[in-house]
Amino acid sequence: MNLVDSSAWLAYLAEEKNAAFFSEAIEAIELLIVPTICLYEVFKVVLREYGEKMALKIAAAMQEGKVIDLTGELALEAAAVSHEEKLPFADSIIYTIAKQNEAVIWTQDDHFAGKPNVQFRPKPKKL
Repeated sequence: MNLVDSSAWLAYLAEEKNAAFFSEAIEAIELLIVPTICLYEVFKVVLREYGEKMALKIAAAMQEGKVIDLTGELALEAAAVSHEEKLPFADSIIYTIAKQNEAVIWTQDDHFAGKPNVQFRPKPKKL
């Protein structure tokens, strides 16, 4: 299973330098899990940058994967993971969902660098 975090989705959608690296995980829909927190974060950015029509189109594409809702049980587990791993709110949810689903996290987020079952590419430096 693959879990593509918000930074990787946005790099892919904007055809940034790391887009090809993330395309493998995004395009393997049958193996893709999508936390609702990622759906929220990507929709918010696309809505702001490109408008509602594009945001809805991207959200529909993301939902072709298996969407994982934030339940009460998951929230409590993620809070414990946040404490143990020193991860921020969204990242702790993503990390917990990945662990529960034995998924690889695909990301540009530095918080995940060096963690097991993570495919990490740093964000390209801006000039």
